[in-house]
Formats: sequence, structure tokens, C-alpha cells
Amino acid sequence: MTTMTETSARFREFKMPDVGEGLTEAEILKWFVQPGDTVTDGQVVCEVETAKAAVELPIPFDGVVHELRFPEGTTVDVGEVIIAVDVAPGSGDAPAEPEPVQEAVAEPAAEEAPKGRQPVLVGYGVAESSTKRRARKGAEIPGPAAAAAQAEINGHRAKAAESRPLAKPPVRKLAKDLGIDLATVTPTGEGGVITREDVHAAAAPAPAEAPVRAEEAVAAPAPVEAVAPVGRETRIPVKGVRKAIAQAMVGSAFTAPHVTEFVTVDVTRTMKLVAELKEDKDMAGVRVNPLLVIAKALLVAIKRNPAVNAAWDESNQEIVQKHYVNLGIAAATPRGLIVPNIKDAHDKTLPELGEALADLVSTAREGKTSPAAMAGGTVTITNVGVFGVDTGTPILNPGESAILAVGAIKLQPWVHKGKVKPRQVTTLALSFDHRLVDGELGSKVLADVAAILEQPKRLITWG
Repeated sequence: MTTMTETSARFREFKMPDVGEGLTEAEILKWFVQPGDTVTDGQVVCEVETAKAAVELPIPFDGVVHELRFPEGTTVDVGEVIIAVDVAPGSGDAPAEPEPVQEAVAEPAAEEAPKGRQPVLVGYGVAESSTKRRARKGAEIPGPAAAAAQAEINGHRAKAAESRPLAKPPVRKLAKDLGIDLATVTPTGEGGVITREDVHAAAAPAPAEAPVRAEEAVAAPAPVEAVAPVGRETRIPVKGVRKAIAQAMVGSAFTAPHVTEFVTVDVTRTMKLVAELKEDKDMAGVRVNPLLVIAKALLVAIKRNPAVNAAWDESNQEIVQKHYVNLGIAAATPRGLIVPNIKDAHDKTLPELGEALADLVSTAREGKTSPAAMAGGTVTITNVGVFGVDTGTPILNPGESAILAVGAIKLQPWVHKGKVKPRQVTTLALSFDHRLVDGELGSKVLADVAAILEQPKRLITWG
């Protein structure tokens, strides 16, 4: 939610917003603008890190940057002014400091209420209409020069909005990933909005991908900048995402009684299915890898054993059964491990699940995962195989009932049809909260996942 205050007819201040779930502070990681730069409504001006994620902040108005109140690396409380913008440049000499005025107060609607409000896409603002509002209390009536400058800004804003193709952020992300210029895409959505299908239709046939490693990463960490050692020790402040992770893991480990079970399974048929799906025209444009099939297998196992998809409510001493699956995918980033989740993953087809997984991974790799994307998870998958690890004993994501660890897929000697043959083999580990998942239920879930990966046709017969 954007927080701002009018400081005069000319200057506006942008405050540090609460970017998710009642957070109280955020660290300014990087400024993308400097004093004197021109900014437009919806332009990202800085990147901040909260206890949950790194988030880009867009400015909600046009103008010229007058002052940055805090340098990079500063932790700022929510509600503190971080940037002041001259919204009427050229109307006179700027004072040394913006002059604060009385906070704007919401006024009752005028007698002629608007007939309706047009839907707004992020970054576009509200379309011009005939709706009129009363003057704000304490607001200064701009002079002719200021009014002319503001009119010019509004004209530029309207022109930019008209020339920019309409598309939601996930669709813009997809177009960027596929190398598609949205200006060349013909929109079919209501109101001229470009849809995901429009982008796929505009995409040229993708070149053949390099073979995917069997233990392909969920989201491998980007290279971390080397820190020059000083003396015999280097001390790194624990803050932001990493601090929140440490607190959450300690809380989870000492609150929920963890039980972990293991199974080693022949996934040769699954690897063959992955290769076939890559050639399937219905999966064109979808990133197909073993993780996609494993995710679908876990969803089918949860459908067959719905009691595993639950949470423990300590305050009410209740088990909360979830009738939806928000599938978490643990992703390693330079700032630490984060667990964004695919909302309502249980309702998605295999191509839809593949698209959602690709969007989640690319966003995590760029460090742009939002707090909302990490909230509300029910069950998680963590792929430790990318590090060459056979398996592990994963700690539950707080508030979730189970987490599945996927080990490296390796060619190993295996007894198949009475003979020892080289087969693709992996080890799965399922950790679960023993307060609400007993050994029988946890074993059934893990056994179902293993059975599907051994015989992928069960995705059809069981799904």
C-alpha cells in the first residue's frame, strides 16, 4: 500500500510502505534514481529488503527527484519519508526543504458521484474521467506557472500510458523471458490487455534446450560478491531475509516434532517421460524437467492422502485441514533460502504447473520474490540434488505440515526384472509434523510419490 504526503503544491514525499504482512522496517539496498532525475508514475526508484524478501518500490507520481533522505544500506522504519519529489519543476526556485502542510483528509464524495471506476493495471494509474473532487484541506492553490507545469506532466503521463502496451506483471515477465516485445503483440484480453496466451502465440519456436541435468536446480544461488578478508575473521551482520530465516528455522525445529522418512526409487521411467514431454507440442514453451513431474506426483499423493495437507493451530489446539495446496519450492538466493509457493497448485494442469514453476524460479533467481508469494504455503519441495547430495532431513517451513527433499538422480546398479542393470535412481526424504501426521500417513504419502516416479502412468490412473 503506497503511503505519501503532500508537502506543498510542488513537493510530494514518498514514505517507506509496509510491503507485506505488518513488517516494521526495511533496508534500502539500492537507489535507481538520484536528485535531479525525472521520474514517472509507476517507475521503480529503489530496492529494499524486508525480513521476507527484496522488493522494488515504484513511485506513485511524476516529477523530478528533489532529495533522497537515506543512503543505501540504511534500515528505515515503515512510515519514514525516503524520497522527496518536485511534481511541478520549472515553476520557481526550490526551497531548501519541502514545506510540510496539514495531512490531507478524505472528503465526502461530491453530489455527482462517479458512475464507476475503471480497473487499474499496476503501473498505469487511473484513467482520466469526469469525476471531480473537493480541494484538499491545507492544500495550496497552484499559481499559473505551477498549473501549467503540472498540466504538462499530466500530458506526458497520459501519452506514456497510451503508448505502453497493457499487460499484467506476470505477463510482462513471461514476455521478457521469451524475448518478446509487447509492442508487437496483438492483445485479445478485455480492454486491450495482453494475455499469457497472446505472448505464447507471438513467440517464435524455441530453440532446442540443452539437456537438463537429472538433478536440475530449483533456483541455484547467484554468485555472491567476494568479501576481502580482514585479519583472521570476517563478521557478516545477520539481518533481513537471513535473520528471518534463522528465527523461523529455530522456531520450527523446537516447536514442531519432526519425523523424517526415506525411500530410494528407480526413476528411469520418469526420466524417459521428461524427455518425451519436451518433444510434446502441448508442452511447447514450458520448461520441462524432473522437478515438474515430482511436483505433480506430490500433488497426486496429497489428493490420495488429504489429511497430510494441514496445519497445527497452537492457540486453539486444533488441526486445520487445508482443502487447497499452495506448493512451496525452496529456492537458494544470495540473501538466503526463500520458499515462494504456487497458489492453488492442485487445480493446475501439467502445462500450467510448469509455467507457474518457471515464473517462480526466474523471479527467485532475480531476487524479486514478493512477500505475498511466500505467504500461505501448505507443503514444500526442496531440491538438494543440485548440490550432488543424495538426500537430507529438511526442516519444516513454519506453519506447514510436510516437506519433501529430492536427492540427486544418478545412474546406479539396480535390480530390474531380476537382473542387475544401470538405472536412474534417487532418494526421497519426507519430513512431517508428528503432531498432526502420524507414521502411517507420512509413509503412505512418501510411498505414493515413489510409486508414481517409478511408474509415471499412475499420474493418470491415480490423478
